[in-house]
Amino acid sequence: MFSSYIKTAFRTITRNFSYTFLNVFGLTLSIAACLIIFLIVKNELSYDSFHKKADRTYRVNLHALDYNPSTSLAVVPALRNDFPELEQVSQYWYQITGLVKAGDTRYNEKGFAFADASFLQIFDYHWLAGDPRTALSEPNQVVLTRSIAGKYFGTKDPMGQVINLNNQFNLKVTGVIEDLPGNTSQPFVFLASYETIRKEVLAPAEFYNINGGNAFVVLPEHYNVAKLQARMPAFITKNWGADVASGATLLLQPLKEIHFDQRYLGNPASPTTSRETYWGLAMVALFIIITACINFINMATAQAIRRAKEVGVRKVLGAYRGQLIRQFLGETTLLVLMAVVLGTIAAGVLLPFVATWMNLKIGVSQLMQPLIVAVLAAITVTVILLAGLYPAFVQSAFEPATSLKSNTGITFRGLGLRKILVSTQFGISQILIAGTLIVGYQMDFLQNQDLGFNKEAVVSFPVPDRNKRDILKEQLLANPGVAQLSFASGSPVNGSNFSGFRCPAVGLTENDVTEVKAIDEHYMDMFSIQLLAGEKIRPGTDADTLRRVLVNETMIHKMGIQNPEKALGIHFYINDGPALITGVVKDFQSESRYKKRRPCILEYNARGFGTANIRIKPTDMRNTITGIDKLWSALFTENQFEYQFLDDRIASMYIQEQKIYTAFKLFSSLAIIIGCLGLYGLVAFAAVQRTKEVGIRKVLGASLLNIVGLFAKEFILLIFVSFCVAAPVAWFVMTRWLDNFAYQTHIGGGTFLIAISVSVLIAGVTIAYQSVKAGLVNPVKSLRA
Repeated sequence: MFSSYIKTAFRTITRNFSYTFLNVFGLTLSIAACLIIFLIVKNELSYDSFHKKADRTYRVNLHALDYNPSTSLAVVPALRNDFPELEQVSQYWYQITGLVKAGDTRYNEKGFAFADASFLQIFDYHWLAGDPRTALSEPNQVVLTRSIAGKYFGTKDPMGQVINLNNQFNLKVTGVIEDLPGNTSQPFVFLASYETIRKEVLAPAEFYNINGGNAFVVLPEHYNVAKLQARMPAFITKNWGADVASGATLLLQPLKEIHFDQRYLGNPASPTTSRETYWGLAMVALFIIITACINFINMATAQAIRRAKEVGVRKVLGAYRGQLIRQFLGETTLLVLMAVVLGTIAAGVLLPFVATWMNLKIGVSQLMQPLIVAVLAAITVTVILLAGLYPAFVQSAFEPATSLKSNTGITFRGLGLRKILVSTQFGISQILIAGTLIVGYQMDFLQNQDLGFNKEAVVSFPVPDRNKRDILKEQLLANPGVAQLSFASGSPVNGSNFSGFRCPAVGLTENDVTEVKAIDEHYMDMFSIQLLAGEKIRPGTDADTLRRVLVNETMIHKMGIQNPEKALGIHFYINDGPALITGVVKDFQSESRYKKRRPCILEYNARGFGTANIRIKPTDMRNTITGIDKLWSALFTENQFEYQFLDDRIASMYIQEQKIYTAFKLFSSLAIIIGCLGLYGLVAFAAVQRTKEVGIRKVLGASLLNIVGLFAKEFILLIFVSFCVAAPVAWFVMTRWLDNFAYQTHIGGGTFLIAISVSVLIAGVTIAYQSVKAGLVNPVKSLRA
């Protein structure tokens, strides 16, 4: 009997090739998409979970005027002294860039760090050479990742080799580890021993002297973290005084929460994101598989009528309903297994392209993980049950007497359910279209809206030696491709320091936090920063005891002043040093739009001019940059020239959002394509079932337009019904997502108008093709059928 089922299933599949193709192709796409999405979501939601002590590891963060992941480098020694029960306490200090010399070659490396020996006892890495217990215990030691070791030394054994860092430290290679996975919140290319620089950076032991270091602690097993958190005020009071303890605290942040907590400034190489974003992507995967199952059910129930005579004959010959259900479920299982195999192959082929497109570290080998295999098995069983049970029960329920008379007399109670399923499919498509549009609008808003400064054709690069700054300036201005030049601590979106400020003159007696940017007299003109009142920055001298500064609108609003003119001449304090407001500038965006604009101070401070900003003429940018490289390299022979366009810097602030937008575009498009396949198949079967009706209508004078309307009216009505449900759902979900941003686009009615218009267009094209095809058939042939 089983072999008979298999033979019948294969005959049915080959006889109804178009039905088979649409179902298998739709399921293949959906399974491939679901596997890829699952890997993406699993990778993103499992940040730092690969460390064995992850559940007991916490980062110690500072909460004073703001949430800050960095703490004073004096905190770790104090923690070790006051909390001896802690299993591990470690100092980690991430550096954005550094100059490395290996042999005769120099490299500008992005993302290295200093760490003490305890760091390697907390975090687990795959060691290829070296001992984690001693690799960072002494000064001038370094651990390399596999790719960096290969980059510096090729096939030579890196152990014991020496590299030079920043023309200052000769570091001996004491370990090599496998490249770090993409889902780590502490990414680095190499790790130097903290002992190398400890004496230099630890001298100032003030609590508020934040140098960018991170403190990590590991709690003993079964230790109550709330108990440790409650002791922090007393800990601060003991080591830094009651005044500090009254204005600041140290928060213990679980390691697994670092990547998702957007209150804190993230590591530049590992920006934070919200969990909800990835759960939203998981919902897209669910929508995709539901859409594929709806396709299967709709086409199977439509196909059921064509198999009515087969069911009647089988029942007359003694087949029980249970046997028929098993037969039809067997056919479904065969189709689903074909789709699973093809979908897995497709996922393996497409995964490298998706990983590259989304800048993720996900490999094909991850498809073989036990969890992925289990998920694939669960998807297979779920699809078989969802897509197979209902059609099997429908097909096995036909009465033999009725089915043997004529197919046209066959009806079943599933028509209402089919309409619900089609409406659900249209609703899913409309939610995905609206959601993708809103994500796109927000990305456009983040990257292309007015930032308060001119970012076009600006290149920034470091100035390693301020004593050569005047020579550099003279030579740069001699380059005909340089339009404007300014020295500063950075561009408008980087190079800021943060300080406390207060203004007793206007009643602001408690400290608040402000950005401080060091700029020269050309900065505002170059970036087109608008002066609202007062005078522009002018050069000062080291002998000046009163800081003459410009402030932004947000700063004066904090002071309770709305009119910029009234802010001029006000004295206030920056870190308890006196300052005078000599001008007010229009707000400009200096951080990601996840955060609201801060108070900002602009001051002339030549000691802080570590960056050159140049606006390049658009005529011959490549040759201009080449010329800048040559003269810069001639001045700073021990360094390597590296530049960044301001546009690229701004785009990097939203790299995580760009990943999500890319994913939504890709997988939402797939879901819509799968829905179109199902609609195409459904309309095709409807056209076959109404062949005689179309023929009769044509004989009675119906036009081609009447025939198209006959097929379209039911589906168009279902689109509008689904829209009434989908629009509020999409609005609610996307409003919650936009709440993650300090500044956000507006969700207008046009978004939903586009969503329903696209749905109508897709359905219209599909329906028109099939109905026109049916309407052009000779009615004589139709009536003979």
